[in-house]
Amino acid sequence: MASVQAAPARHRLLGCDCRSRQYSLGVTRFDFAFAPAYRRLARALRVTPDTAWVEVDEETFQARFGPWRVRTPLANITDAEVTGPYAFWKTAGPARYAITDRGLTFATNGDRGVLISFEKSVRGLDPLGILRHPELTVTVADVDGLAELLRGRGNRP
Repeated sequence: MASVQAAPARHRLLGCDCRSRQYSLGVTRFDFAFAPAYRRLARALRVTPDTAWVEVDEETFQARFGPWRVRTPLANITDAEVTGPYAFWKTAGPARYAITDRGLTFATNGDRGVLISFEKSVRGLDPLGILRHPELTVTVADVDGLAELLRGRGNRP
């Protein structure tokens, strides 16, 4: 796979050096935007800029958040919308499971994220896949870019 030069994100969130970039031919990677208040707790959980990212290629969506991962075909994505802000106590720390709607959150800031909805619920929180999630929220640096990319490639009516 040939590498492609990284391009800076459309905007920088929270003053960090966060990017979305063409990672390799056909793969776009979106880095998470780490707010200072979230960084220390995230590091203790092995969530770092090296282990927290979203990748989209021609057929697949993948999100990694330290030890937690979500992988699904793009055809399984039904919607992507920008949401936020979020309460610190609801988002800081490990991957979050919402009891009310079974949604999963990978958050490194409380400002903005992308809520991704799936046609078929996905694995993500537990390694056995017993819990399934109908949606995932990710707080990447380029929320508008990720939402736009997924809307253009997902399974939309």
